[in-house]
Order: sequence, then C-alpha cells, then structure tokens
Amino acid sequence: MSFLRRISLTKLLLLCGATALIGVSATALALALGSGPTPPAAPLAQAIHGALTGARSGSIEGFSASIKLTDHLVEGSELAGAAGGQGGGIASNPLLTGGSGRLWVSRDGRLRLELQAEKGDTELLYDGHTVTIYDASSNTVYRYTPAAHEGGWTGYAPLKKSGSGEHEAPSIAKIEEAIAKIRKHAGLSGATPTDVGGRAAYTVRLSPSEGGSLIGGAELSFDAANGLPLRAAVYSSTTTAPVIELAAEDISYGPVADSVFTISPPPGATVKELKLPSHSGAAAKHHDGSKPNTSSAGHGITAVGILSEKASGKGVGTEGLPQVKINGVTATELRTELGTILTFERAGIRYVLAGAVEPSVVETVAKGL
Repeated sequence: MSFLRRISLTKLLLLCGATALIGVSATALALALGSGPTPPAAPLAQAIHGALTGARSGSIEGFSASIKLTDHLVEGSELAGAAGGQGGGIASNPLLTGGSGRLWVSRDGRLRLELQAEKGDTELLYDGHTVTIYDASSNTVYRYTPAAHEGGWTGYAPLKKSGSGEHEAPSIAKIEEAIAKIRKHAGLSGATPTDVGGRAAYTVRLSPSEGGSLIGGAELSFDAANGLPLRAAVYSSTTTAPVIELAAEDISYGPVADSVFTISPPPGATVKELKLPSHSGAAAKHHDGSKPNTSSAGHGITAVGILSEKASGKGVGTEGLPQVKINGVTATELRTELGTILTFERAGIRYVLAGAVEPSVVETVAKGL
C-alpha cells in the first residue's frame, strides 16, 4: 500500500495496465471468429479434462499471434489533464486505450507484448524475472523485479509436459470438485461449443452471484484440443460490450527465438525502477513507525475498501480528475467502467476509498466517515 500511495498517477496507470495485460495475455491468445469447426457438446469438467490432457502431450512449444487490445476501463475519466499537463501522453497510451500489435509466449514463461499507437509504441516484456515496460511516447523504461518471496509466473501450465516432475492433468472428479466450490460463490456457466480463430473451442462465463456492483462477469474461450485459452474478456454490469478484451489472430504454434525476449530502448531513454516496500507485519509502516488503518463498508463484491493515514502534505498527483464535495471537503475521483477510487484529506488525515461500484456509492460511504 505504501508503494501505491507514493507512485505518480502516470506510473500507477502504466503498472496497472501492465499487470492486467500480463494476466490477460497469459489467457487470451486468439480471437478470429469464422466458420471453423466446433467441438462436440460436453460437460464442463469433461471439456476441461480433455483439453488439459491434450496439452500434456507436449506438442506446443510456444506461440505468437497478431493481437488487438480493446480497453474502455478509464474511458471518459478525464485523464488528459490528470498528469499535470502531460495527460495527453498517458491518456493515449495503448495500455489504457487499446491498440493492435503482436504477442509472443514461450513454454518457460517468457512473454513479450507490443502495442502500436499514434504517439509511440508500448512494449511489455517478462523475461522470467523482471517486468519491463517501454513507453516510446516518453522514451521511458519502467522496470519491476519481484522479490524472491513474491514468486513469479513460471510458464503457462498447459504448455508444460507431464512427467519429469510436472503434475499430470487432474482427473474429472477433481475438476468437478473445483467447479462445485466455485459455484458456491459465483455463477459459472457450462462449456459452450464455439469456433474461435478457426479452432474448435469451448467458452465459459463467470459471473458474480450478487448484484449491485459494476462487475458484470468474465468470459474465457479455450482450445478444445490443447487447453490453450483463445479469448478473455471482462464485462461491466452496465454494458453488453466488453470493457477489456485481448484478442488475436494469425496465431502460430512453435518455439519462439530467445532474441524476441529482449528490449533495446534508444539512447537517452529514462529508466525508472519500480519497487514494492519491504516490510514485516500485516501492514507497511511509514517512516515515523505508524501504520495506515484499513477497513471496509459493506460485504462481498459491493464492499468499499477504506484506507486512512496521516496526510503527508505532498498531495496525491490527481490533478485533472473530477472533483466532488465530501462534507465540505474537496475530493478527487477516478471513475472507471469497473469501479471507483476516491481520495481526500481532512483534519490531517488522508482517506482513500475504492470499490467495484458506482461513484455515488463510494461518495455515500465517504460522507459517513
């Protein structure tokens, strides 16, 4: 939390975009709806088991594809002025606005994503140890290396062969058990046969079991033959089109050259290291030894998280975002398609509230503090 309090808005948005893209790109590899074959109807557990069993054959050494990222997460949030006059650059960054490019993933977990934009391309690389983002519009390199105890992504499981220390594909009974646990907390559809990118696939949708939030659900389509996810999308409860979707076509299976997983920024590029604070205990401490207070209002997916701490007096770098009044105090608000973040200071205390709900809900909670 200390890291999130100190980081500038530009860095925070780039890091959020990168984190999302790593997660989505690991599960969204090909979307090109056509007239290809569809797999036979099957129960979800059987469809998953068959796909994972096929993946363990070891026939896939890696893949690459042309991709298109659709991202409406911060659309309309007035980011053009949010970075102290430099919002135009961050507002046009394809990590936040979407774009087209290329994706490569290797069996051992290395990943590279390139997105083109009018004001400069953005490249994201994970080499197994460090996440690197190069923003050409500002000629800046952002690097984040997880500490040893944080672990890291060691490769996409369906690409790994069984045997030689690797786990076998889980049995249908084990998969059914996992599905039953998920359905106790959320809605999970069956496996819908479909055609994605000319390949036979199954599509599954996960939805919140309770209403009242901006989270509408998420969809995943995976290759019926090898378990490779082919499409991933996140939906808001207020729209029918995806808020975030990473899709690709012209997918190629096979080994990816080591040279792909390197980034060589031009001379003069600014390099910025992003680090999480090292700490012991449940919460990060300030320099004076104090800890921020955390709580929540509500429960489940509609809960609003609340953080309060001693104000630093340095501001929070949210210029240009919408402003609202909270009991006479001016607060800044970042409104997205999937949630709201609100921050303000009062009587020497800084408050940060966040939830997957409409701005009015977060504002009501803030007024009750």
